[in-house]
Amino acid sequence: MKPTKGEQLFYLVNEGILLLAALSCLFPLLHVIALAFSDFDAVMSGFVTLWPKGWSTEAFQLLLEGGRVPRALLNNVIITLVGLVLSLVFTTAAAYPLARKRFYARRFFTLAFVFTMLFNGGLIPTYLVVNSLDLLNTYWALWLPGLVSTFNMLIIRTFFLSLPEELFDSAEIDGCGELRTLFHIVLPLSVPVFATIALFYGVGYWNNFFSVLIYINQADMQNLTLLVQQMIQSQSILEGLNNAPDAGQIPMTPESIRAAGILVLVTPMLIVYPFLQKYFVKGVMIGSIKG
Repeated sequence: MKPTKGEQLFYLVNEGILLLAALSCLFPLLHVIALAFSDFDAVMSGFVTLWPKGWSTEAFQLLLEGGRVPRALLNNVIITLVGLVLSLVFTTAAAYPLARKRFYARRFFTLAFVFTMLFNGGLIPTYLVVNSLDLLNTYWALWLPGLVSTFNMLIIRTFFLSLPEELFDSAEIDGCGELRTLFHIVLPLSVPVFATIALFYGVGYWNNFFSVLIYINQADMQNLTLLVQQMIQSQSILEGLNNAPDAGQIPMTPESIRAAGILVLVTPMLIVYPFLQKYFVKGVMIGSIKG
């Protein structure tokens, strides 16, 4: 059916708005890339916009040859990978029984989970609990308080509910227990939703700086996200990187160092996302159809 002129106008305006929104996200990234790869004189002149001038990788060499940035990047990887695995395991462990109709208390526990989305103890009580458990300056302080996201758990639960009940009946007839049904039937069918939730958790752990700022006081345990945030706010950290013994002979501007740090931080997520994109929309849509 051929669209009417009104529909064509709507599509045109809609596409124009989406294009402007995309450009508003793309231009800052291009500017950061240009600052990171431009040389000292070009950045100091203030004429760097969307394309590098006087190509230089000194800023990245300065970051990666220093002691803090590689260690902070490794901490980011450890926090993200371990936290991602733990969160997926425990979120699945919470979602699966709540999706089984034979679980008599599933309505009560579902409402209990939803209650935590509306009310929480707050920052100070949470800090006191973490401190009382002697978790300060450990990564468990980053993993345990947010181990299960209720929103993500409800998406997985809804996906499990969308699976045909006949699958569970046939598995029971064949003698499968609940664990075997979960591992051999449910999980292989749940790749789209798990890829989506893994992306949610992964981005959350990778970009987490506030919890690290509160609970981790040892500099060698802090992640790159917090270090970049400190680089943006603190001039002394940038001067320390510039004056490090293994720094290059050519000094770098604070803008170049900040831009290089931001690129080092966001590049892993930009690399991972295209591999999960094909599952992303499918996982969210399937996990939100049935209540």
